[in-house]
Parts: sequence; C-alpha cells; structure tokens
Amino acid sequence: MTESSSTAVLDAPSATAPHLGRTARRPATALRALALFAAARLTGLLAVVLDSWLDGRQPFAVLGRSWDSLWYLSIAAHGYGARTMHHGPAIVYQDLAFFPLYPALTRAVHLVLPVSLGACGLLVAWAAAAAAALGIHRIGLRLYGPSVATLLVVLWGVMPHSVVLSMGYTEPVLTAFAAWSLYAVLTGRWLWAGSLAALAGLSRPNGFAVAAAVLVTAAWELVRRRGRVPHRLWTGALLAPLGWGAYMLWVGFRKGDPLGGYFGVQKAWGSTFDLGLGSARFARNMLLRGDLVIFPTALLIVAVGVLLYALLLLDRAPLPLLVYSGVLLSIAVCGSGFFESKPRFLLPAFPLLLPLARALARTARARPAHALLVVAALAGLSLAYGTYLLLYARRPL
Repeated sequence: MTESSSTAVLDAPSATAPHLGRTARRPATALRALALFAAARLTGLLAVVLDSWLDGRQPFAVLGRSWDSLWYLSIAAHGYGARTMHHGPAIVYQDLAFFPLYPALTRAVHLVLPVSLGACGLLVAWAAAAAAALGIHRIGLRLYGPSVATLLVVLWGVMPHSVVLSMGYTEPVLTAFAAWSLYAVLTGRWLWAGSLAALAGLSRPNGFAVAAAVLVTAAWELVRRRGRVPHRLWTGALLAPLGWGAYMLWVGFRKGDPLGGYFGVQKAWGSTFDLGLGSARFARNMLLRGDLVIFPTALLIVAVGVLLYALLLLDRAPLPLLVYSGVLLSIAVCGSGFFESKPRFLLPAFPLLLPLARALARTARARPAHALLVVAALAGLSLAYGTYLLLYARRPL
C-alpha cells in the first residue's frame, strides 16, 4: 500500500472532476488565481494608502504598526517580556499571549534586508498571503477543478476582514501553513502534513486546528485500514501538534504552571473557552446598546460562518477540511473576549467558502454577468469595510 493511496477516501469529490488529471494546466490556473487575488488585495491596499494620506497618517505605519502588530514587532525586536500593558489594577496584558513564528520570521528577514522591522513584518505577511492563496487554489483544484479553485481564492481575498491580509498580522502565516498541510493530507504526504501543521501551531493559538485535522484524519485512516498504515502516517501525526504544544508548555513553565500557564495569560486578556456563554451575553448586550456597525457585522459574519459550515457538511467535504474549519469555528463561537475580532479569527477558515465558490462557478457557466456582479459587489464591500475598520473604527481588529 502506497502512502498516497491511504487517503483515497478523503478526496472523493475529485472523482467527479475529469479535468484533474491535466496537471499541465496547474501553473496557468494558479497564476491566474494569484493575479486576481493580488489585484483584489492591491486595490484594498491602495484604498488604505489614499485614505491614510487624506487623514494625515503614514500608510505603512497604519498597515504595519496597528494593534497586535505592535506586540509582534516588540517580540521581534526584544524577545518576550519586553512589553506589557496594564488595563486596570488587576489586569496585565503580556506578550506571552502571542505565538513566536511570525515575529521570528520578521526578525530573520530584518537580519537580511536593510529595511525597518515594520516593513519586514509586512513583507512576511504579504509573502505568506500569496503562499496561502496558492495552497488554497491547489486544494480547490484537486477537489473541484480550476473554476472553483480560482473563485475560492478570489472569495478569500474579498472577505469583509481581508484587509488583515495586507497588515502585519499572523492570519496569512497560519493560513499558508494550514492550506499546504491540508493539501498534503489530501494527497497522502503525511510527513509534510505533520511538519507544516507543527509550524502552523507555532503561528497562532488557533493554529491547533491544523494539528487536529491531521490527527483526526490519521486516526480515521488507522481505523479504516485496521492499523495497516505506512509509518509516515504515524510520524506525521506525531509531528502535527508539536509546535503548538511546545509553545504552550514553554509559557507554562515560564509562568510556573506547565499545563495552565498559557491559559492564565489568555484569561488575563479576557479570552476563555466558555462554550459560547460569553458570545451569547455579548450578543444580548449588543442588541440592547451596542455599536451600530462593528459588532452587528461581526455577529453576522460569525452566523454566516455557522451556516457555511452546515453547507460544507451537507456537501460531504473531505474530513480534514471539516475538522479544520470546525475547530476554528468552535473557537470563534465558543470563545469569549474581543468579539469584534471573531471575524478575523475565521479568516483562515477558507474551506467555509467552498459552497459559495461552487455555487458561483455554476452561476458563472450559466450567467457569467451575474457571477461577475456578485464578486464585484463582495470586492466593493471588502474594500469599503476594510478601510473603515483600519482607519475609522478605532477598535481592535
């Protein structure tokens, strides 16, 4: 039994797409998807730049030194422990809440290029966004063909919070490692899947979703094959949670509580996993006396994410995509604190867009103008809302 044959059950939808064997078309379709993604993001970037100038602010300072970016840059420049923030007498925000991969990459680029640390952070984020787009395209191409793959990438690039992909944030890094790890699972490359999942786990707290996808899929293959699986599957499964687990333990030992130290740090930030009670209370308060734009939009995006996951289940998407998206969605719905940031937490959950991409692909074949109008409308909403979030909302992204 070859390694790739062990995952045949995972990508059953690809059996309905006869064009998947035409591997020669992959570079052309990937470049087209990347060009459309770049066009969408560059348009959003231009809007931020123009509005920043009109507002008397430096555009690249807005993109590279806003909100969480400042914490990452501090870690990149000085390591952990150099920056804390007191919010009241009993609450202390610590930089240990932020995972190390993105600041490490930023510092590495800074050692090579003669540009500022903030510029290096943006370069890392932009390169990661491009790598993520290519990985997302490859998954869509394998499962449903070039049209769906291209639309999947475009939709990811015009999500309401896609402005984050142009900022010095970690979502592009997580999505890049997640997309290629999931593609490796779908194609039976277990060592790659586990290694990339470990790196995803070093990028963000919710990066554990990638390891969960690898572990659950490996367990399913183990049961389905009655234990007759290649050693690479075992090795990949063991590698997958190492990055996330190693950082959690390191913070725990540093705080004197190996298993609970990191969760204590997050609790100080107001982030806990309370099975959705905090989200329910926030939704009630928002309806009574909340923000008229940010919070209702965040609630709507999370609700749409739940609906899209239900559609993904009905479409019988491959198991790793279901687990990965399900874990990210569960963290967003059931976690408390910073409700306005929940749509950003869902930004790496690109498989949720598969039902939309498939529907748009069918529409494009029958009514191309209709599909183009829908994409243009989404792009316009993304551009306007992203610019508003970054420059005028004055709330954490």
